[in-house]
Amino acid sequence: MQAAMEITAKYCQKEMEEYGACVASHPAEWQHQCQHLKVKVAQCTSSHPVIRKIRTDCAGEFAEFERCLRENQASAQTCSPHVVRFLACAETVDIKGLGNALPQPT
Repeated sequence: MQAAMEITAKYCQKEMEEYGACVASHPAEWQHQCQHLKVKVAQCTSSHPVIRKIRTDCAGEFAEFERCLRENQASAQTCSPHVVRFLACAETVDIKGLGNALPQPT
């Protein structure tokens, strides 16, 4: 989860900040009040070209991380090496030409 959050924060920072500010502003009813911003974060993460390329190129590393989490639900720290491998993979993905690309509005 942390790996996905780091990548999301890097490439969907504006959406994450708006969502976080909304949650902080509505502590009692954030789930209802901030739903539209949660959808914007999800749209960014599913459509951003860089995130899509990372998902494709590092699918194996991410699958191993998810498998580790399923098998070690009581001790997620056990999966730290998998997070490190996934993030290392994400850093090596060739994103030339994708960095400034913006997701298309839906």
